[in-house]
Amino acid sequence: MKTGYLAIVNPAAGGGQCGQLAQAALDRVRREGVELEIVQTTRAGEAVELSREGYGQGWRNFLSVGGDGTSHEIVNGLFPLAETQGRPALGFLPLGTGNSFLRDFTTRGIQHTIESLKQGARRACDVIRLRHSEGEVYFLNLLSMGFPADVGELTNRRFKRLGELGYILGVLTRVAGLQHGSFPHRLDDASEWDRRPCLFLTFSNSKYTGGKMMIAPKADPTDGFIEYVRWGPIGRLGLLWNLPRLFTGTHIEHPRAFRAEVKHIELDLSAPVNVMVDGEILRLDCKSLEILPGALDIVA
Repeated sequence: MKTGYLAIVNPAAGGGQCGQLAQAALDRVRREGVELEIVQTTRAGEAVELSREGYGQGWRNFLSVGGDGTSHEIVNGLFPLAETQGRPALGFLPLGTGNSFLRDFTTRGIQHTIESLKQGARRACDVIRLRHSEGEVYFLNLLSMGFPADVGELTNRRFKRLGELGYILGVLTRVAGLQHGSFPHRLDDASEWDRRPCLFLTFSNSKYTGGKMMIAPKADPTDGFIEYVRWGPIGRLGLLWNLPRLFTGTHIEHPRAFRAEVKHIELDLSAPVNVMVDGEILRLDCKSLEILPGALDIVA
């Protein structure tokens, strides 16, 4: 097996800021005596290929240089091989837009990662596997259906060039045309399907999404459980009034909210739906989710 870390750099992360800042951050890592080999992506999805190739070449230590989307691609390059051929380690130099996952471990960003790399600090972390009609997706952060995913899809399609303002416009547009979908599912060994309409469902491994939005405040990426959060139907004014609570985590105290710790979820969707997975918007016919306890070492 190779020693050191394979650093996968996404220069487009953070609106291009990663491309400007990555070399200085990697130089800091090297000055601490950490051996690196650096590769750079040139297109979306390439980090999947680079991490898969690296794993096949004997790399077991990886460094994600970018945002949540970069680490998401790396994880999907490592799995499912890593389930049977040796647990890898993943560190983060957070130079993207959201950098949500690492917030569960620290708010000190790059400095914390550099210290952890120097000390060899690692924690076993869970990974969630989604099975859908065309394959599998692995993720570290969360999968969401309903309002958050629909906002993300609309923002990407119509307002992405406007940045943060575009996201606000996406929220307001979806609030104006508010709909409550039904995503039939059942948790663990439940015999009955939950077919009730809801504002959203989330299946989380960590607390944060979108940077500082604490959509699953009781999630723990090391506890061997998926944090399930459901928010039932709510009116437009009630939604606008309660949106700030998504940033404090107090939305789960709302009478229409419900949370549970689960290990497996089955879904019975009639067609593909918008899903937000680690910040990426996909349209999938989801079949099931399950936790892979301690499947990945996190450098933190």
